[in-house]
Amino acid sequence: MDKNTLSALRAKAFKYRGGVWTALFVVILALAHPVPGPIPAGIVLVVLGQLLRFWGAGCIKRYRGEQVKAEELATWGPYALVRNPLYVGNGLIGLGWGWIAGPWATAVFCVTFWVLYDLLIVPHEEEFLRGKFGAEYENYCARVGRFFPKSLSRETLAHVRAGSYDASILLKSEIHSLWVHIVGSIAIISRLWW
Repeated sequence: MDKNTLSALRAKAFKYRGGVWTALFVVILALAHPVPGPIPAGIVLVVLGQLLRFWGAGCIKRYRGEQVKAEELATWGPYALVRNPLYVGNGLIGLGWGWIAGPWATAVFCVTFWVLYDLLIVPHEEEFLRGKFGAEYENYCARVGRFFPKSLSRETLAHVRAGSYDASILLKSEIHSLWVHIVGSIAIISRLWW
């Protein structure tokens, strides 16, 4: 695949990421064969994922939309630990849903998440951020991992507390995700009875 085709594919994946996430949920729901034992651990993962999303969303001014945008480079809060805390939150939520739904759903989620985020969406965003923030973004990438922390040093933890947090953004940008994750979790758990 040539660079232009890959770039166009990444832009489409970013644009339609919400729809792809919905389709992935439908697949997980269709594959779901939950048993009671894993449900509490799955719910814990979903809750942790949503809390991480709340934290990440409150540290940036806006993130919803069909195109990549950034007014400033957020390097504090969860962005001091990982460059993509909203997607790590999605990963925890999807893993929780998979854990509840069963091993096939978990496997499908993991493969799809890797392709969607690691190969398509995040590289698309990184290209934009490199173009907009240049050396500042490169230095940030050298210090902070894409999905996993590179360090939990004092310096890293100082960056966690270095910026602002606006909880009001949650009502504008994250309330929809909260409801989707609550209803989605209930729907998967309900597969115990149908």
